[in-house]
Amino acid sequence: MSTLKTDALGSVDFPQDILVDGVGNLKHVVTSSASAPSSPANGNVWYDTSANAFKIYVNSEWFKITSSEAGFGVGSRGVFGGGYNNSAADINTMDYITVSSTGNATDFGDLTSVMRNMAGASNGTRGVFGGGYNGTSPYAHNTLQYITVSSTGNATDFGDLTSSRYSLAGAGGSTRGLFAGGSNVSGGYENIIDYITIATTGNATDFGDLTVARGYVSGAASAFRAVFAGGFVSGGAQVNTIDYVTIATTGNATDFGDLTAATTNAGCSNGVRAVFGGGSGGPHSNIIDYITIATTGNATDFGDLLTTLDAMASLSDGTKGVWGGGNASGAGNTGSNVIQYVTIANTGNATDFGDLTVARRYLAGLSGT
Repeated sequence: MSTLKTDALGSVDFPQDILVDGVGNLKHVVTSSASAPSSPANGNVWYDTSANAFKIYVNSEWFKITSSEAGFGVGSRGVFGGGYNNSAADINTMDYITVSSTGNATDFGDLTSVMRNMAGASNGTRGVFGGGYNGTSPYAHNTLQYITVSSTGNATDFGDLTSSRYSLAGAGGSTRGLFAGGSNVSGGYENIIDYITIATTGNATDFGDLTVARGYVSGAASAFRAVFAGGFVSGGAQVNTIDYVTIATTGNATDFGDLTAATTNAGCSNGVRAVFGGGSGGPHSNIIDYITIATTGNATDFGDLLTTLDAMASLSDGTKGVWGGGNASGAGNTGSNVIQYVTIANTGNATDFGDLTVARRYLAGLSGT
């Protein structure tokens, strides 16, 4: 079986005759199975459960789509950045894991400054952390900083968001990174969606607006579509709203459907399915929801986290969905060092992965190769 050609950024070089719909989603998506679908058409996507791999049908042949080729910011290495530790301090720590295996995290390097409540986006090669909060006035920050995911080392300045905010959502495609919503310097909530070109440095540009201004929102993406779920709105209420945008075009978000509960959470995807785990408020939640990104509709129950947590970070290698850290309910607001995972193509409860180097909450995650 061949592998699709990719450009220097890891984007798939699709043949021109693959059919896409009006929002850039492949028209033909095939349910997961252990054997190849019969009588496929160009553009059919198949998750081969025997090989744990995505494949796409082009001109009489199935091509494997690896995580870097998928173009939605996933990869074999996951990086967790920043957070608020159990000594009541914001930190600049970055940890990394090899997502395909289990085990404890390893030190990656340092952020440009101590920061919590950031968002992460990646093109599979470069990872960018955006926004955040720390004890330095004006507390909410517009900082963008980047790393090369395959190597270790400290983060480097990338540019600035269009406005200072924290507790925002991030989502990455093969070219663009999106940063949506968040809390501003006055403690209010924003509907702003910004975008950057991840391969180059520079300031973010306005993309459009969420359907409702909110903070503590989470993001996930396929190669074509980004989804933003949950969050707090003005007045302190939590919402179950899921929005979506088409990454390659600018414009306002569109309603996708609803989570199974109004909450905050952390989301990631395998390019076909997005999973959202955990949540805060009345009480904390261990719920994992899932959606199929190419279609609209309400979320479905996936399973449960190991324990009730919010303020986690999440990332994926295209097979596993991984959550790290978080705020442990009923434990004096202490941060967790737990890393846990699910296989996104299957439903079920999370499994222990290992531990972060520092127990913390309000951290951010991204992945790449």
